[in-house]
Amino acid sequence: MAPAAASSRWVSRGLTVVLVLAFALLAAKELVAEPMRIRTASMSPTLVAGDHVLADKVSRRDGGWRRGDVAAFRRTPHGEVLVKRIVALAGDTVGIRDGRLFVNGRRVTEPYTDASQIDSVYFGPVHVPAAHVFVLGDHRANSRDSRVFGPVPTSALMSRIDAVIWPIPPSREGLH
Repeated sequence: MAPAAASSRWVSRGLTVVLVLAFALLAAKELVAEPMRIRTASMSPTLVAGDHVLADKVSRRDGGWRRGDVAAFRRTPHGEVLVKRIVALAGDTVGIRDGRLFVNGRRVTEPYTDASQIDSVYFGPVHVPAAHVFVLGDHRANSRDSRVFGPVPTSALMSRIDAVIWPIPPSREGLH
């Protein structure tokens, strides 16, 4: 075989491998997991502005959302992605009394919040409709969440946030 033909064959194979790898990475990003940057302090101390997290997209397929999950979702008309904690599910009644969260009349223990960052407001109670969840930021005094825009349709939930990948964090409460 001529050297030019062998070289051309290797270039063609190399290009094919690069294209297959690029396609596989793109598919994984769209279907499995995606890195994401936290832009606000509304989830501190669990997540802080500048954290890079891993958004698990597989979890949304089975609809297995649970209270306590930190979820990414599209909420605004221009497609802004928000990250908040799911505190109540469809059928639940949620309220805040003197800054403390109550779901279905029971006070919820929230080890992932900083008590000094929770304002002493009252909210609700409100009923979460079918196919919706109620979300709150962990930094309640500095969070635009379901108290402002109402329950979030489960169809808007994109992924569950499972881990901070950069910077390598000290141990933080709140992520599974």
